[in-house]
Amino acid sequence: MKVFSKETYINRRKELKRKMGSGLLLFLGNEESSMNFKDNWYPFRQDSTFLYFFGLDMPGLAAVIDVDQDLDMVFGDDLTTVEIIWQGSHTALSDLAETVGVNKTKSKAELPTFLDSISGQRIHFLPPYRPENFQKLEAYLGKSPQEINSAVSVQFIKAVVSLRSIKSEEEILEITNAVNMSVKMHKRLMREAKPGMKEYELLGLVNYEAISAGGTVSFPPIITINGQILHNHNYSNTLTNGKMLLGDFGAESAMHYAGDITRTIPVSAKFSDSQRDIYQIVFSAYQTAVALIKPGVRFKEVHLAACRKLAERLKDLGIMKGNLDDAVQQGAHALFFQCGLGHMMGLDVHDMEDLGEQYVGYTDELLKSSQFGLKSLRLGKELEKGFVVTIEPGLYFIPQLIDLWEGEKRNSDYIDYKALSNFRDFGGIRVEDGFEITSTGAKVLGDPLEIEIGEVEALR
Repeated sequence: MKVFSKETYINRRKELKRKMGSGLLLFLGNEESSMNFKDNWYPFRQDSTFLYFFGLDMPGLAAVIDVDQDLDMVFGDDLTTVEIIWQGSHTALSDLAETVGVNKTKSKAELPTFLDSISGQRIHFLPPYRPENFQKLEAYLGKSPQEINSAVSVQFIKAVVSLRSIKSEEEILEITNAVNMSVKMHKRLMREAKPGMKEYELLGLVNYEAISAGGTVSFPPIITINGQILHNHNYSNTLTNGKMLLGDFGAESAMHYAGDITRTIPVSAKFSDSQRDIYQIVFSAYQTAVALIKPGVRFKEVHLAACRKLAERLKDLGIMKGNLDDAVQQGAHALFFQCGLGHMMGLDVHDMEDLGEQYVGYTDELLKSSQFGLKSLRLGKELEKGFVVTIEPGLYFIPQLIDLWEGEKRNSDYIDYKALSNFRDFGGIRVEDGFEITSTGAKVLGDPLEIEIGEVEALR
């Protein structure tokens, strides 16, 4: 089990206590989860916030921070002799806890009694996303599922978000490690994808690159010739000349920091004229966004600037028309760009998404939009030094959505549906990289990966 220095975790918990002021903070780690029978488990993944403050990457743990008593404690059990027969011997929990600066441990069975003994303090907990943790909270706190949802501590969420959002130098190094692994995954696909291959063959190649480097994938890879399906996890199609292949995937390092990169390449050796035109539009939006990101800039405005660039270049092709500022304000471009420009990245590929996008990506003053397209923007607030964000513009031609809008004559002042018919079955294109926000701007993370048309064709 790889961890940062003991001081890293001590300082993180110290700063959390300062932000919270008082109360008892309850952290529920994750359990093993069965696939199709009890002892056939999914790969274990520890809760990211538990990792951030306690660093212990093993199932069956919980922890508390008593802010008023300045006490940190981990609850868990050492392996029994029978378990050692099947799993081998493990380091004692008390010794593991010491490596992250926790000097007090108790068995899991003692946690309910400990919580029952709390009086005069509020027990703060974060939103549970695993069914077993819902059940634990119901049992520990004597609350119904509805009461659990309403009793989640917003103060706790905001304190965690404020700390996890700013990446330390050692975190940047670990994220860069994950990005470099991701670059190798993409280079393997970009070099080896050929007509006649199945998408699942490429899935095997990129999984191999991640696992052989000591990590795993940070989310189920998207590898598809149907790039217009935004989160396509079907891998059964055959690559054919004339199609584009979209690959959106990344590695997760041994310390569970994420990489996330997207490239779209021609299945043929070269881009066709129409593929070149659409790709260049997407790349120009990427360049527009990258040039804007820096501390103090609201990411929502970066998103809208990228949308404006997409609309401008689509107008050059005759697909969009009219006043483009009005078109973007009305969301007409969302026929082609239905998602957000990017998201935070760290211990989660969509960092801290379990805590709620309104708290992670927005503020009390800046609320999420309800407009189609814009409502899918995960990050809207001002950027700060130490943020790690992705930039991932795209264009997606979805026949069903085109038919719906055209039938309703929606945004017909801004969309030339006749010209659009030539691109109805085009598919989709997206490019994406991760960036560290620096004091003066931003820098792309990791080793360079081919992105411009000439570079991609040379690699092919």
